[in-house]
Amino acid sequence: MHVVLASHYRLPVTRYGGTERVVVALARGLATLGHRVTLVAAPGSVVPEAAVIEADPARLTGPDIDLAELMPRDADVLHVHFNVRRVPSRPFLQTVHGELREGAAAPNGVFLSRNHALRHHTQVFVYNGLDPADFTFRSTKDDYDLFLGRLHTVKGYRWAVEGASRTHRKLYLVGGWRPSFRRGIRYLGKVDQAKKVALLAGARCLWVPALWDEQFGLTTIEGFFSGTPVLATRRGSLPELVTSEVGAVCDTLDEMIAAVRTIHTRKPEACRAHAERYFSHIVMAEAYVRMYRGLLETGTLPAGIATPYAP
Repeated sequence: MHVVLASHYRLPVTRYGGTERVVVALARGLATLGHRVTLVAAPGSVVPEAAVIEADPARLTGPDIDLAELMPRDADVLHVHFNVRRVPSRPFLQTVHGELREGAAAPNGVFLSRNHALRHHTQVFVYNGLDPADFTFRSTKDDYDLFLGRLHTVKGYRWAVEGASRTHRKLYLVGGWRPSFRRGIRYLGKVDQAKKVALLAGARCLWVPALWDEQFGLTTIEGFFSGTPVLATRRGSLPELVTSEVGAVCDTLDEMIAAVRTIHTRKPEACRAHAERYFSHIVMAEAYVRMYRGLLETGTLPAGIATPYAP
């Protein structure tokens, strides 16, 4: 199958870029499965697994272009990773990486988890995936906990700070603006990919105390690939990603504080195996191929397949 992936970013990114990294991982996964991949992306993009067609991001996301015009003639399907403003004239689907505004539509939209899909009145979803080779697995951990993400109220970083203070744990925070913290809590600011991978590999646990409904939560599987258990809230997709063998899903801060005391009993090997089974770039690519074939054969997208422990 010849798949065209469309992104309005320059790929790959040098820093975090969650959506961008998923697109690159998908290209790699599809190529590994034997499919031909063409990438339509911003100028300067270089992805070895795909033939690149450079396009102006403003043109790609504008209302006047038929994205099908950029597809090679022998391509089978177009897979867009931004909001389509004009329905293409050839078979296409679009991954919805965020939240749609009330009343907004996403023709042939694919969401990131069952919870994300159901909140938008559909059952079509594919879990994000990443390449395990991009992460360092460590079975022996250092003596710190980790929070990785925007230092925004909805991300729940204050819960991580309070939890660390009440359990007397050392906590590293990696994210945006610099707040003021008490002793034992270290703010590292924004870090590059290599530093982030090292921090994930060394952490005793990863805090994901989301106070909003996560569409997916990419840092969660980054922790698992690193052999690091995850302490999460019961919001959005997180109960679909985290099991008791690889972390804990909690409703309150008090529950998280109780869970952090035993989080180290989860085996790093189980965390890595969990991520490879459900959230690798190959698993994601296989799920999207299922979507492509369903679209081409029936004109509709099939319902997503949830993890067996999803609520």
